[in-house]
Amino acid sequence: MAIGSGLGAQLGLAPESAYGTFVAPTKFVEFTKESLALKKTTAQSAGIAAGRLLALSSRRVLTRREAQGSIELEVTNKGMGLLLQCLMGTSVTPVQQATSTAYLQTHTLATVAGKTLTIQKGVPLTTGVVTKKNFLGCKVTSGEFSCEVGGMLTGSFEIDGRDVEETSALATASYPAMSPFHFMQMAVKTGTFGTETALDGIRKMSCKIERPQDAERFYAGQAGLKKEPIENDQVKISGTIETDYVATTLDDLHTTDGATSLVWEFVGPNIASTYFETFRVTLPAIRLDEGPPVVDGFGVVKPSFNYVGLYDGTNQPKIEYLSTDSTL
Repeated sequence: MAIGSGLGAQLGLAPESAYGTFVAPTKFVEFTKESLALKKTTAQSAGIAAGRLLALSSRRVLTRREAQGSIELEVTNKGMGLLLQCLMGTSVTPVQQATSTAYLQTHTLATVAGKTLTIQKGVPLTTGVVTKKNFLGCKVTSGEFSCEVGGMLTGSFEIDGRDVEETSALATASYPAMSPFHFMQMAVKTGTFGTETALDGIRKMSCKIERPQDAERFYAGQAGLKKEPIENDQVKISGTIETDYVATTLDDLHTTDGATSLVWEFVGPNIASTYFETFRVTLPAIRLDEGPPVVDGFGVVKPSFNYVGLYDGTNQPKIEYLSTDSTL
């Protein structure tokens, strides 16, 4: 029996071979909050019958089903591969570094067609019995990462799903020993792609990657369920860099509307040899929309720069993840 509260909850993931087909979870993520839920559409008959004052319960029909919600978590040194793959699109096989226990995942921006998950949620009753909800055909529609002074690197993933079922068995959760990436490990770099240098004065950083998709593909003959969403707009990348005004590097880019490559990385403990636990976001071209410094009192001037990620014509954005995970 589990603890009869959120302490007994679990969240498991598995990549699907076919959209909306259950696959038993093989990976379990430690999450801080989730809002995954069945979303149903119903219709109620409005037929007039002499003397009837209230709509008939038997004349209400369920016309379509889907699932939506989000997962919030701390970005850890293990177990992030499946979510990153579904966000970025590239089919990734971790690459062993030399003969060490370090494996590099390179999640380069690509189409997300065919990248779907089964997400199984275990929700405890107060009795300790864990109920199961299996979210099928889950697409990641956006991912946002953030870290500030004294904090951990956090991630939030928006999910669109095809259906929810409650019959497939609840998997037994297991978790490898893991630790979160955090502010002490963080660096923010700008400059020419491939030779970026670290900025001073960075207090907080965020990056959001949105994958717009047509999630309204409901057709006759599909039992009220949608077909796999299709990308229907360009990828949107945006974020904020909060700083103390220690240099004019970002201010000058805002003034000239110049482009720069941005690297946001977290480097943790050594795995083996010259390989360290790493989470790294590389945006080959960003431009700053807002953020000129203003003086609003006696304190240190603290500009906050909003940026957008763009294509530099050659290099795609990517997320690199170096861990001991030999599989996603």
